[in-house]
Amino acid sequence: MMDNIIIGQYIPGKSPIHRMDPRAKLIAVFFYVIIVFLANNWISYGVLGVFTIGTALLSRVPISYMIKGLKPILWIILFTMILHLFMTKEGPVLYDLGWTTIHEGGVVQGVFIALRLLFLIILTSLLTLTTTPIDITDGIESVLAPLKKVKFPVHEFALMMSISLRFIPTLLQETEKIMKAQTARGAEFSSGPIKERVKAFVPLLVPLFVSAFKRAEDLALAMEARGYRGGEGRTKLRLLQWQGLDTLGLVGVGLLIVLLFILRS
Repeated sequence: MMDNIIIGQYIPGKSPIHRMDPRAKLIAVFFYVIIVFLANNWISYGVLGVFTIGTALLSRVPISYMIKGLKPILWIILFTMILHLFMTKEGPVLYDLGWTTIHEGGVVQGVFIALRLLFLIILTSLLTLTTTPIDITDGIESVLAPLKKVKFPVHEFALMMSISLRFIPTLLQETEKIMKAQTARGAEFSSGPIKERVKAFVPLLVPLFVSAFKRAEDLALAMEARGYRGGEGRTKLRLLQWQGLDTLGLVGVGLLIVLLFILRS
């Protein structure tokens, strides 16, 4: 299951999405996360779906890879959908189960929420899949540069975010190694009662935390040995360059915002 996690991983490529400036991608994702909540009918969700799938195809990330990465969170989407199915009591009754009823509004809201989560996960995952950790750091630092005037540690914040994203797949791989070692000793993680499986995960926490702190210490020592003293006075090997492709991408997001406003019911 750990191999299916795609958040924090980078796939090299030369697609238009790969070539975009990280600042443009960060701004586009920021506005997308906001405007996805504007959709409130089938047409607007259809437009969002076309935009999201089109962007995924434009990135040339293998569809099979994206689907594999979605598997671990499908149960969350399914649970949310079922929750709305039984909790939303709007519209005519479609099914009367005796102990509860399923309304048309519950079905519609459940599907809408599931689609919203799906679109959010796909597009936000594309940010890390098509952008290197270094570019993400530089992009965050550049976008938040105005906050330096109020003494906000922009460079340190950007570096922290980049390291966090990079550590996600690393820690998941470490978790998988520990699980395999415990399974070899007789632990059961995929069978038996839920209570027993939850108990089996508890012994994973101590070695996982120890490993995480060890990696953090190694990283701190490596940065100190290379003379890292923060962002003050540091220069960059590669400067970010805004291109027409980046402007075109933001114009596309802007048109999506206008279209969703028009299509709102």
